[in-house]
Amino acid sequence: MNMKKTMIPVLVAGFVIGLLAPVLSAAPQQAQQKQEKQDKPAATPAPPQRIIIPKEVKDVMLQNLAARQSREDIPFAIAKTLNLPARDGAYIYFFLKMKNSDLGFAANPQAPDKMRAVFDVFLQFYKIDGQPQPQLLREVYCPTTIDDAAATFDPNKEENLSVGYPLLPGTYLAALAVTSHDLKKIGLQYQEFVLPNPQTFTKELDTTPLVFVSDVQENKPVEVIPALHRNTFRYATWELTMNLDNSAKGGDEMETFFFIYGAQPNEQGKYNIECLYEVNKGQQPAIKFAPQAYISPFIDQSLPMKQTLITKTTDEKGVATEKQSVQDLPVGTYTFTVKITDKVSGRTCAKSVDFTVKEAPAK
Repeated sequence: MNMKKTMIPVLVAGFVIGLLAPVLSAAPQQAQQKQEKQDKPAATPAPPQRIIIPKEVKDVMLQNLAARQSREDIPFAIAKTLNLPARDGAYIYFFLKMKNSDLGFAANPQAPDKMRAVFDVFLQFYKIDGQPQPQLLREVYCPTTIDDAAATFDPNKEENLSVGYPLLPGTYLAALAVTSHDLKKIGLQYQEFVLPNPQTFTKELDTTPLVFVSDVQENKPVEVIPALHRNTFRYATWELTMNLDNSAKGGDEMETFFFIYGAQPNEQGKYNIECLYEVNKGQQPAIKFAPQAYISPFIDQSLPMKQTLITKTTDEKGVATEKQSVQDLPVGTYTFTVKITDKVSGRTCAKSVDFTVKEAPAK
């Protein structure tokens, strides 16, 4: 069965893993501070203490911290989290869902054919493993402006937004606030998460969460200052479009993206990884793909959601025949499974995730 496969080059993978040394220190924070300083008028004196999160927002975060109590002035949901590796730690991504009507869109005076939303996103990261109380580790500010065409603007459309940040391994609590630019409305959610240490996978294989993406663009500038993205997320030099609903139309391809922890290179520094992909409906097999080989633990694999059917018939003389036909995967809920073998170390693991074929292909 024909499959499109993107081999992430080892050179690029090494570059990604090497990013963490400067990033995990305080580079994003320092870059953000530098940008904020540059944005200030030259005549403005530096404040005695730099403020990343305004007091109005910080007070709400602190008041609701113990009970992890959300606030719905601006309603939003954390639809999914994702971690991807960097040396000695990982990036944590939050994928948010929000309606346009809650983002404060208004006519753009400078562009009459555009609608514009201007709002702010604030994050606090607390370290909670081994701590009697959450310990504030980092604060992040993401000023955000989104433009949309006035002619097609839909206030009821639900937007997919993402923000990511690198941290060292550990167990964390994140407070995420989405606020109007004047801070009169504050939406707040809390999320606990764990970031693994890539160096601890010495006797087993594991993976980052299996996710589906609908597009991968390479050779993008590395994001130094954290920013909120619409429909995409940024990882090193890649920009990926997330399939948050794990859904497809019949006949579509499903593209999975993940990283394998614990895979070992051989003496020549080369990886030899085999992945066997399967799709099942309940206990019944639906698709079984040919094994795929990789030279990097970064996996980006596109798989056609088409199944081969075998019809057996017997004629009046008792002669049996088989006929093969290929059809789009029917509407329904399925389980996608990958069975991974590291040919160098002999280690194996398997991971699964559910997805849905929502509608038949267009005729």
